[in-house]
Amino acid sequence: MLEGIPTRHDDRLIVGYDKSDDASVYVINDELALVQTVDFFPPIVDDPFLFGQIAAANALSDVYAMGAEPKLAMNVMCINSRMGTDAVRAILEGGYDKVYEAGALITGGHTIEDKEPKYGLSVTGFVHPQKLLRNSSASEGDMLILTKPLGSGILTTAAQGDMVDAALMSQVYQEMAQLNKTARDCMVKYDVHGCTDVTGFALLGHAFEMAQGSGLTLHFMMDAIPYHQQALEMAAMGFIPAGAYRNREYTKDNIAIKGHMTEAMMDILYDPQTSGGLLIAVSEKDGTALLKELQGCIPCAEIIGYVTAKEEMPIIVE
Repeated sequence: MLEGIPTRHDDRLIVGYDKSDDASVYVINDELALVQTVDFFPPIVDDPFLFGQIAAANALSDVYAMGAEPKLAMNVMCINSRMGTDAVRAILEGGYDKVYEAGALITGGHTIEDKEPKYGLSVTGFVHPQKLLRNSSASEGDMLILTKPLGSGILTTAAQGDMVDAALMSQVYQEMAQLNKTARDCMVKYDVHGCTDVTGFALLGHAFEMAQGSGLTLHFMMDAIPYHQQALEMAAMGFIPAGAYRNREYTKDNIAIKGHMTEAMMDILYDPQTSGGLLIAVSEKDGTALLKELQGCIPCAEIIGYVTAKEEMPIIVE
């Protein structure tokens, strides 16, 4: 769709939209690079404060995935005439809560009227240019670590039909609202080569981008991947978000499945996540140590795969 639109080149722009990465990166000097991203979407929960938290955590995640620290954020908001001022304020308060937890500042924003409410952030962060993490820089021999369980998209879809226990959904929503700050702060201490956050393109979509960008093959060990068991049950019943079908179409010719795999389990791997975890490619020598530190504060973190030289397919699920 963007073919033929003129673009400008700048040697200081070391990550742009052409890289399929999580944020753009512009080098300011030898020790500082600016990281910029934006993300917003319609409500996925009824509670406006929680919606604000989740939307903000999701936007901040792109900066954490680059190994950077968010510093400034601006609100991006659509409201309609049926929304009361209390609901608008609660959404903003939820966003502020997560931005301040991240150690960043809200510096304004922009609001328009729309038929459907929407909220998110434009986020600016900073990173040392030599410590920048990309989704295209995994190395042969790396271990792959995932920091949040899969299945949130399926469960939120099923929850719209009152098919999911309220206690489980409360846990899922809190996982969505959880910042990837802790995971970022842990991983930058180790020999991490690449990273991305697992969001709308699902685990396999984002992994495909990592494999393609790195020119390698990512192997996933199905038994090691954390996911919500009830999401598997809901997938078997047909509660599949539309994005999962698009993700399947996007990657279907680039994935090899070794052994038996149910359709419901494939749906988990293609499930679009909102504010999902980080997928970290860490050197084999540091993988176990990083996992141990992560599990001290993020118990669900797991080593779910490894990276090899390029094989017949970019992604192999075993």
